[in-house]
Amino acid sequence: MALNLRQRQTECITRMLNLNQPVNATGMANEEVYKILIYDKFCQNILSPLIHVKDLRKHGVTLYFLIDKDRKPVHDVPAVYFVQPSHSNIQRIIADTSNSLYDSFHLNFSSLIPRPLLEDLASGTLNSDSIHRISKVHDQYLEFVTLEDNLFSLAQKNSYVQLNDPKAGDREIEDIIEKIVGGLFCVLATLVVVPIIRCPRGGPAEMVASALDQRLRDHLLSKNNLFTEGGNFVSSFQRPILCIFDRNFELSVGIQHDFRYRPLVHDILGLKLNRLNVQGEKGGMKSYELDSSDPFWVANGSLEFPEVAVEIETQLNKYKRDVDEVNRRTGGNDGAEFDGTDMIGNTKHLMSAVNSLPELTARKQVIDKHTNIATVLLSEIKERLLDSFAKKEYDMMVRGGIDRSELLGVLRGKGSKMDKLRFSIMYLISSEAINQQEVEAVEAALRESEVDTSAFQYVKKIKALNVSLASANSASRSNIVDWAEKLYGQSISAVTAGVKNLLSNDRQLALTRTVEALVEGRPNPEIDSYLVFDPRAPKSSSGMGSSHLKGPFKEAIVFMIGGGNYVEYGSLQELAQRQQPVKHVIYGTTEILTGQEFVEQLAVLGQKMGLGGAPPPPHASTH
Repeated sequence: MALNLRQRQTECITRMLNLNQPVNATGMANEEVYKILIYDKFCQNILSPLIHVKDLRKHGVTLYFLIDKDRKPVHDVPAVYFVQPSHSNIQRIIADTSNSLYDSFHLNFSSLIPRPLLEDLASGTLNSDSIHRISKVHDQYLEFVTLEDNLFSLAQKNSYVQLNDPKAGDREIEDIIEKIVGGLFCVLATLVVVPIIRCPRGGPAEMVASALDQRLRDHLLSKNNLFTEGGNFVSSFQRPILCIFDRNFELSVGIQHDFRYRPLVHDILGLKLNRLNVQGEKGGMKSYELDSSDPFWVANGSLEFPEVAVEIETQLNKYKRDVDEVNRRTGGNDGAEFDGTDMIGNTKHLMSAVNSLPELTARKQVIDKHTNIATVLLSEIKERLLDSFAKKEYDMMVRGGIDRSELLGVLRGKGSKMDKLRFSIMYLISSEAINQQEVEAVEAALRESEVDTSAFQYVKKIKALNVSLASANSASRSNIVDWAEKLYGQSISAVTAGVKNLLSNDRQLALTRTVEALVEGRPNPEIDSYLVFDPRAPKSSSGMGSSHLKGPFKEAIVFMIGGGNYVEYGSLQELAQRQQPVKHVIYGTTEILTGQEFVEQLAVLGQKMGLGGAPPPPHASTH
């Protein structure tokens, strides 16, 4: 019983659409009962990667609306609401019930509805004498977006900025941690597992791990908890490990250019909720779905772009051969006279040809779609020399630096402002020592290209702090900017620590290597200091005592606080496939970010610290 998050979440949603009744064997809600679906924007994003509009009909949903749109009354029909438990949503529900918009109301909240809001709902519907219209109120614990079987996002925006903001107070940090814990709790409740939790010491990872441990402990004490897995299931089921990290553990992956298909499509073309809009061949925009229903995407997402182009060509040629074969078999026997004696044979050929048409048509659609996507990608790659950025950043990380003339050549060459900014930050992260003159030359080149350098300045500042933290003795260490300690604890050193070890020879990310060590559970100096939480164990014995906490584990959930990406996701899936026997790894993050979106968050932090900023206007006298 592998953990399949997509399947589990889809089952929960189907059950909700079936008015929270068990679903029949077909996995469809009862379509005899017509109903209306009302959702808010957040829950629409939860639904959209899992259930297509055409599927809603199969579940008996005839109409669906956003909650904040004006809606006409529809009588004799139950309404299923799926919304976040917010003040404005509750007020809207009260208004809808008091206006008798629908016959009955089945209210489903995406996470636990807080007591005060529940009381508002009760008093509001009582006052308007409409409480009898509310059939049921359910906490669904579904406040996360599943994009693939093993990929989810909490869709919590800007968490990197919020957690690293030098001006954030303890209260604000606690609120964000609380929100992340709430989202992770929903994921675990949907999977029905209580994992062993591991994380590095200090920083947001420890805050989230320890708060999640407490939340699970408190919940396990309640009678009807969500994790009573049918009694005997618990003992036979090996629990998964949940590894929690913070983006500062490996900053570079959020910034670097990658040349594999899935990361490229996301980073360059802006894949959102498995949907993509690109310029069609004949002009006009085309909208595509890229998910597990697309066999080409599943099979080739992790290949380098040139290999993908070859694969498209191969598939196209195979398709043409298959079409020729069908034509040959149905076109009479090699031009000889048709004598009617092989009537049966001919009919068989025709039947098989007719049967193979839908499959051929579907294949052709997939080939056309990826030809279109690859063509658009290729023109971006050529225009911006993206292959060169990806290669040079990789070389910098491996060599721990780059030749100055090559460095400045890149910054004065082709590429967007954002490409050059990302490249410059990668240069900072990969350089073992900061060369003041070189950095000033980079800053001058960025200004020449009119690039806002706030993000560059921010990373430079962190890097300088790191160096001084490493060299300061313990007495003076406490005087170094307190916010750094407050936020990073010991994890600050990881931002740039020994970049050499970030990429071992097989190009493995530090994250992947660390997860591999945690899953294998063998003694390893890199992870010996990691904390362990077991929410099922008595509080006192949590720690490294018991051997079952050590692994090995068959299944892992890896969670990245502060923004994740398809590079990490791909790397972890490769790790899972490489293991003998094959392991199962789910990857989740507070939000999935392109390189540009992440660098924009770094820039916001730079501005909050009064660093960098937009380039000065050019002086008239320079020409």
